[in-house]
Amino acid sequence: MDFAKLMELKAQEYGIILNDRQLEQFNIYYELLLEWNKKINLTAITEPEEVAVKHMVDSLSAWDESLLPANARAIDVGTGAGFPSIPLKIMLPDLKLTLLDSLNKRIKFLQLVTDALGLKDVKLVHGRAEEVARQKKYREKYTIAFSRAVAKMSVLSEYTLPFVKIGGYLVALKGRQYKEEIEQANNALQVLGSSIEKVKPVKLPGIDDIRAIIYVHKEKQTPAVYPRKAGTPERNPL
Repeated sequence: MDFAKLMELKAQEYGIILNDRQLEQFNIYYELLLEWNKKINLTAITEPEEVAVKHMVDSLSAWDESLLPANARAIDVGTGAGFPSIPLKIMLPDLKLTLLDSLNKRIKFLQLVTDALGLKDVKLVHGRAEEVARQKKYREKYTIAFSRAVAKMSVLSEYTLPFVKIGGYLVALKGRQYKEEIEQANNALQVLGSSIEKVKPVKLPGIDDIRAIIYVHKEKQTPAVYPRKAGTPERNPL
């Protein structure tokens, strides 16, 4: 079974219908991921069904149309190989997307993916979140900040919420420790001007594990001192 057909089936199992063009884009994305994974470390998951479920459908699970407008301006902080934002951009072509990563090799890969998939309204930024979030053209300019597998919520909040404008959302994809992470992040969220609006448990097709999407609502302007210098949030979480 080719990857496009596998992707179609697994998305359907989760409740998402993809059209032929989207399936073709997922297929190209998968092939580029495998090819570039030989050159740079993008993912430890390469088996087709696992990629379809644990990367692609997992990324799509982050979307919540009741909170997030389909044509929103979004940033993916620490995007890595493009998860969750490239799958979301395939599903939602109107999404205006910025991909941020600290490793230039990954940015080059993502530029290739963006071109090969014919994605429009995608901007790639090479840099650290702690520094980019202090630049006026990025600070509090986004309706949505996505993040997956970057840091614990208490640290992640400081990296991402400075990008989000008041009324927008941080959308964090989390694993089995999500409840503990939420408890540990309560102070950070308050300091950064936000609160958790919704937590959505996720059950992926054929996988028996614990996942959730955390939707954090930005209610006030983030104090200018945040994010702190590189390394400080990890050493001394809020």
